[in-house]
Amino acid sequence: MEVQLVISIIAGILAKLWLPLLVFAAIVAVSVRFRDRLGIFGRLWSHGFGTLGLSIILIWSLIAIFAEQVAPFDPLQQFVLMKNQPPGAVEAQSGEMFLLGADRLARDVFSRIVHGSQFVLSIAPVASALALLTGLLLGLPAGYFGGKVDTVLSFAANLILAFPVILVFYLLVSPGVSSSGLPQMLGALVLICPIAFTLLLIFSRYTHQRLKPILLTAITLAVGGWLFAAVIFDADPLGVLFVPDAVLNILVAVVLIACPGIFRVTRSLTLDVLSRDFIAAAKTRGETSWYIMLFEILPNIRGPLVVDFCLRIGFTTILLGTLGFFGLGLAPDSPDWGTSIKDGSAILRLFAWPALFPALALMSLVLGLNLLADAIRELFHED
Repeated sequence: MEVQLVISIIAGILAKLWLPLLVFAAIVAVSVRFRDRLGIFGRLWSHGFGTLGLSIILIWSLIAIFAEQVAPFDPLQQFVLMKNQPPGAVEAQSGEMFLLGADRLARDVFSRIVHGSQFVLSIAPVASALALLTGLLLGLPAGYFGGKVDTVLSFAANLILAFPVILVFYLLVSPGVSSSGLPQMLGALVLICPIAFTLLLIFSRYTHQRLKPILLTAITLAVGGWLFAAVIFDADPLGVLFVPDAVLNILVAVVLIACPGIFRVTRSLTLDVLSRDFIAAAKTRGETSWYIMLFEILPNIRGPLVVDFCLRIGFTTILLGTLGFFGLGLAPDSPDWGTSIKDGSAILRLFAWPALFPALALMSLVLGLNLLADAIRELFHED
């Protein structure tokens, strides 16, 4: 490829990314200006790997947010004459350059990568957050109470971990599973966990107040009911949230796979902190068990949990790519990176770019998450 063409492609990509890059520059300027007030987020901008990892994640997040403005074409649109065209080829009718070439179905690779980032960055963080809350809700009491509670919960976690990951995904995301109602039932259990966690926070924190916990409980139940109606029953009364069955299946599968690992981390950290003096002091003051778990133990184990959360998002990103590559749970024309890699791999010996560029996109996001996790680990270790 000629140097001039490479320069034109890079310039074209930067031109398409002007809005995300502009917002990114504003975020960086504000963050650096007020980093002393931003806690761990501000300190990351003084850390080499932290700055690099956070920058990669922010740029991809902004690309996903402004995907409609960044992508020159519809990710599903086909241009017959552009089939397998190399990077830099120009579409005659629109005059637009196919910056990263076209795939075997004559679709713009760049547009598919941009829209694919929406899929990854909307599912991976949400699924990881739900798994984190579920793992906390089960791991804290297992470590704190011990005994039969610990035995039962640990056995359930080990039982799930004993299943092969790919088999669990295949069983939960197969097309026929949705009609059985199993994903909806598991999805309901998954949504109950964050609602229960929030209610425990409210009643543990405001034990001696009346009006405030009632108000916060009403808000929590209203939001939870709305989520149940939208996610589980496909009946959002506001008409703003719709979760396809395929996405719900993937969310449930990711949470089910990730939750036992978070449970074991939380349990071991709780056991480590349980013998500290401030826990004995809290018990002496007469604090409830859940108050001690949520407001004494949890803040003191947040460092490893945040690191695990960042790594978990990266692991989930790879899992989503694996699902797409094997064609599990997603439409064949989905622009997600795994499906794009699969489509490109069919002609890999002839044309590399349809598979290479989505793979590089996936790799860069996971790299950014890993770098961010390493930086957060070092910063918490310094504290």
